[in-house]
Amino acid sequence: MEVVKKIYEMKAISLKARQNGKIIAFVPTMGYFHEGHLSLMREGRRRGDLLIVSLFVNPTQFGPSEDFKKYPRDFQRDHKMAEEAGVDFLFCPEVEEMYPPDHQTIVRVEKLTKGLCGRSRPNHFQGVTTVVNMLFNIVMPQIAIFGEKDFQQLVTVRQMVKDLYMDVEIIGMPTVREQDGLAMSSRNTYLNPKERKAATLLYQSLKKAEQLVIHGEKSVEKIINEMKKILTSDPLVSLDYIQICDTHTLEDVSSIDRGVVIALAAFVGQTRLIDNILIRK
Repeated sequence: MEVVKKIYEMKAISLKARQNGKIIAFVPTMGYFHEGHLSLMREGRRRGDLLIVSLFVNPTQFGPSEDFKKYPRDFQRDHKMAEEAGVDFLFCPEVEEMYPPDHQTIVRVEKLTKGLCGRSRPNHFQGVTTVVNMLFNIVMPQIAIFGEKDFQQLVTVRQMVKDLYMDVEIIGMPTVREQDGLAMSSRNTYLNPKERKAATLLYQSLKKAEQLVIHGEKSVEKIINEMKKILTSDPLVSLDYIQICDTHTLEDVSSIDRGVVIALAAFVGQTRLIDNILIRK
């Protein structure tokens, strides 16, 4: 595996690969890898001739009071894990490389980013779409792989690719969970033992919602109320939102009569976690 830090070097590698007829599979990450990241890499290895992973903690998707400076970082650990997963190139640019002083352009997807996490993190998704656009232009992949845990991000990136006529296929992969159901996340490392136990309530509430739907419940209001009972049972959990949305538009629904995503965000102690479950119709 080769580590690449300069944009011009990454572009040259990708251009040569495409000229030689290679399929580039790309996994954009912010590092501190876990099994969720590795599942994306393995899918990329399966689908592509060349597997490129970016490791870049993107400052523009963090708000002023968020955790950019303390976001977990461990390059040596990530390097080892990526190499073992069969990554060909690990692209690790510095912030100054990606955002020089004269950088002025942003990419914003309008409607899909209004609700869910967009309400409490208003500039987050323009940071995501801007950097993903930049990375696509640098890496030039035919395939890019994202996790469904960040479902709003996945749908937003798909919309950007569609709207801007980008020649890249976006693949969504299922959420990978710990044995107790907690969705794997780099931010889980912030949790102390009591918070870690309380965090399992997020998945428990989602599984309760799923069971209600399986048994015929269609009322969104009733489902959300049952989820809230679980989430409020521990004072360490502070709910940000629960929404049940159309999987394509991310607009709220009042009845489960189509495919939906049941999504939530909550603070466990000081750590904000997100999770969701898909109901396919």
